[in-house]
Formats: sequence, C-alpha cells, structure tokens
Amino acid sequence: MFITQEDYIQISADALNILKQCNENNRIKAETRAMEEINSYIADKYDMKGAYEAEDDKRSLLLVGLVCDIALYYMVLSLSQRMGYEVRKEQYEKAIDFLKQVQSGKANMNLPPLTDPETGEVESLSVRIGTGTKNNYIW
Repeated sequence: MFITQEDYIQISADALNILKQCNENNRIKAETRAMEEINSYIADKYDMKGAYEAEDDKRSLLLVGLVCDIALYYMVLSLSQRMGYEVRKEQYEKAIDFLKQVQSGKANMNLPPLTDPETGEVESLSVRIGTGTKNNYIW
C-alpha cells in the first residue's frame, strides 16, 4: 500500500491507538476511501496513479499526510467510542479545504502532472467558466 504504519505515527500521536483498535480490513478500506476522495478533487490535474505508485522517498509527503488524515478520520468513525473524534474531524476538514484550494488553482502539489498517454503532453480535464468584465455603454 501507499501508506505505512510509520506514516500514521508521524502524522499523529494518537494514530497508533486508533490503528490498534481498528482491524486491518477497516484500515485498508479507510485508506482506499481516502485516496478516492483525494482523487475526486485533484485527479483532473495530477497523475494520481503515478503518485500512489511512488515508493519511499519518491512519495509526496503532502499527499501522504492528506491520505493519513482522511483515513484516520474514517477509521475513527468505525470505532465504537470514536476516540479522538474532534481532532480527527478538524484535521479532515483542513485536508478537504486544502484539496479545494488545489482544485481551484489557489494551491499546487508537487505531483506528476496529468499527461496524454498517446502524445505525452500535459493535459488538464478542468474547464474554467466565466465572463469578462461587463461593458456599460451608457454615455
């Protein structure tokens, strides 16, 4: 997988307790759900498959942190007593806010750009819609 146990421990002090209480199947589902959620925001700009296939020092630490924060939030939701829910919810909301900034172009991530498999050229699936300034021809 893209995320290791050491990644969780580095992100949060309470992560080890959450991982101990959560079974392996729920952890994998939470990580997959977190990656899919991240993809829903930024897959039109970045090659997410390539980003998730990176290993060791080649991984984006920002992406690792986002996946961990979102996955920990989903793991806490699956626990009966929801240990540390408030902190996890706050971190989840910060992660989503950042992804929205990336999606709108206000922030960037150091990830491989989305490229056309045939030509190798950088492409973007996002479309900006807007208008110019309104002309007022009142003399």
